[in-house]
Amino acid sequence: MSYNSPFDRDSWPRPVYGGDAGAIDLGLRQYMLRVYNFMAAGLGLTGLVAYAAVATGFYQRIAGTPFIWIVMLAPLGIVLLLSFGIERLSAGAAQMAFWAYSALMGLSLAGIFLVYTGASIARVFFISAATFAAMSLYGYTTRRDLSRFGSFLFMGLVGIVLASLVNIFIGSSALQFAISVIGVIVFTGLTAWDTQRIKEVYLASDPGDVLTKTALMGALTLYLDFINLFVMLLQLTGQRRE
Repeated sequence: MSYNSPFDRDSWPRPVYGGDAGAIDLGLRQYMLRVYNFMAAGLGLTGLVAYAAVATGFYQRIAGTPFIWIVMLAPLGIVLLLSFGIERLSAGAAQMAFWAYSALMGLSLAGIFLVYTGASIARVFFISAATFAAMSLYGYTTRRDLSRFGSFLFMGLVGIVLASLVNIFIGSSALQFAISVIGVIVFTGLTAWDTQRIKEVYLASDPGDVLTKTALMGALTLYLDFINLFVMLLQLTGQRRE
């Protein structure tokens, strides 16, 4: 399972206000549209790769081999590359890394098609999309500073990661249920918080390649929020195959 981006949000630059308000608002809308387009394209690629991997039998062939560990760990490596090396990458290289990450995530998540019914996956996807859209819209439009909730959400995220690692060894269904419930709450809140932070990053960024790369970083963060929300909801409400 993937978890939210390790990006240190508190280190993101603070907004610098000034200039023509209308131009800033127009630029912000265009920037957010770019972020959402990157995110949607990444999710689309993930879904296509996941379905194709199962439909062709490729996932089933690698599931019992050591190669599956490379598939599971490679996305984390790319996230770390983007998180700590984004400044050294060109905009084109950053995009390639993002697409590679999305494809590898699709391969690592392909197993859900073997565990849950297609109708159940589709239903949970649309529920996740509606929840994500509502919370992201709230984060974009609210005048309330959501940063004070950040520490609590981060603590919840750390708790989810640690509890999930423990549950790998004990296999408790009750603990998994609790992880899923808390995960839905945490990633729902992170969606709103991250959206607000992405706005702030735009207002503090320079145009050009830097803006393209910050859009990719924002898209990756929201992508992770959505994927984890989807997985947690699927674990809670998904219908398993017989």
